[in-house]
Amino acid sequence: MTAPPDTARVLAEKIASRQARVGVVGLGYVGLPLAVEFARAGFQVTGIDVSEEKTRRVNAGDSYVGDIPSSTLAPLVKSGRLQATTDFGAVAELDTINICVPTPLRKTKDPDMSYIVSSCQEIARFFHPGMLVILESTTYPGTTDEVVLPMLAKCGLEVGRDFFLCFSPERVDPGNPKFQTVNIPKVVGGCTPACTELGRVFYSQALETVVPVSSTQVAEMVKLLENTFRMINIGLVNEIALMCDRIGINVWEVIDAAATKPFGFMPFYPGPGLGGHCIPIDPFYLSWKTKQAGIEARFIELAGYINGQMPHFVVEKVQTALNDCGKPVKGSRIHVMGVAYKRDIDDMRESPALDVMLLLQRRGGIVTYSDPHVPKLHLEGLQLDASPESEASAADCVVIVTDHSSFDYKGLVERASLIVDTRNALKGVASPKIVRL
Repeated sequence: MTAPPDTARVLAEKIASRQARVGVVGLGYVGLPLAVEFARAGFQVTGIDVSEEKTRRVNAGDSYVGDIPSSTLAPLVKSGRLQATTDFGAVAELDTINICVPTPLRKTKDPDMSYIVSSCQEIARFFHPGMLVILESTTYPGTTDEVVLPMLAKCGLEVGRDFFLCFSPERVDPGNPKFQTVNIPKVVGGCTPACTELGRVFYSQALETVVPVSSTQVAEMVKLLENTFRMINIGLVNEIALMCDRIGINVWEVIDAAATKPFGFMPFYPGPGLGGHCIPIDPFYLSWKTKQAGIEARFIELAGYINGQMPHFVVEKVQTALNDCGKPVKGSRIHVMGVAYKRDIDDMRESPALDVMLLLQRRGGIVTYSDPHVPKLHLEGLQLDASPESEASAADCVVIVTDHSSFDYKGLVERASLIVDTRNALKGVASPKIVRL
C-alpha cells in the first residue's frame, strides 16, 4: 500500500471540515465520553468494543457511564452521529482511531499490554494509508513507539508520511461536576512533528484546550507523573495518619490547619486505601520501566506499600473499637457505608471497600453494605445485595468507607451504636460512638 501525496494536508482538511470518520476502540469510562464529545462536535463516530452488551446499550442510547446521561447519548445515536459495533472491520472506513482500552497490572505488578496488543492486531488487519491513530491507554514510556508503531508499520507504510501515530494520556475524573472530557486540557505527542500537529488539529475540533508536546514518550510520562504525584502524596498523608493515630492526634484537624498556609502546601487526605483505575496502578508502570533501566523507584514502592496497608489499618480500628465494647469481630454484624472507590459514583475499580470487607469477613464478621450507586457486588464468589441505610441500626459496628453525599449522616449517628469513620464524613460531630481514622 502507498499513500497519496500530501497525506497530512488531506487528513487535516478532512478533520477541520468534520468529514473525517472517527473511531474509538474501547467504550468504557474514557472511550464513551470521548466518542460523545466528537459526535457532539459534528463528526461521524464509530465506537468499537468487544463487549456485545456495551455496543447494544450504546446503540439503544442507554448509557452505562455515569458522566454521560442517556439523555445526552440517545439523540446522538438517533441522529446517526454515533454508533457502536464489535466488528473491527469498521476500521476500513475510518480516518482516525483512538485506542482507549484497559491496561491493568499483573499480580507481579508488571504491565499487562494484552488489550493494547490485541486491539492493534485487529486494527492492523484493516489499516490503510492516511489514518491517524492515537493511543490513550495509560502505559509506560516507550509503548507507542516500541509496541504500537511496529504493529502498524508492518504493512509497509511510513509513520509521519503515510499514517500518523500519537499518544494522548486520558484524564478522566468520574463524577467531577466541573471538569469533564471537553474542558480538561488534552496533552498530545506524536512519533513525528507531523503526527503531533495532526493530533493537535484533531483534538482541537472537539475539546477546549490542546497541549502539544515533543514526543510520545513525553506524553506517556506526563500521565505517570500526574498519578505518581497523587499516589506518593496520599501515601505520605496516610503515613502521617498512622503516626497521629499512634500518638493520639486528630490528623484531620492537622491537615485543615496546615491547609490555611497560602503557599507551599497542598492538602491531601488519608483514607481506607486507594481506588480507581489510575492512582493505585499507573505509578507501577513507571516503577517497572525504571527497573528495566536499572533504577529503583523507591518513593513509588514505599507509597504503594503504605497505601496497601490502609485497609488492614481500618480493620484493626474496627476490631479495637469492637473489643472496647466487649465484642469480638467474629460473629459481629458489620455494616459498610459506601463501596464505590470514591464519593457519588458507581465505579468499583480497585475500591478499597472490597479489601476492607474481605478482611472483616475472613475474621468472622457478618458483613453487609449500603451504597445507592452499587446495588450488587461480588465478594469472593458471593453476590451481595445493597441493604437500606436503616440496616446500620442493627449492626454492631458501622464503617464509613465511601462518603456518598446522599447518606443520612445525622440519622446514622442517632441510630448506630458504633461508627468507624475513615473519610471524616462526620466532621464536627462529637460523639463517643465515633472512632475516626
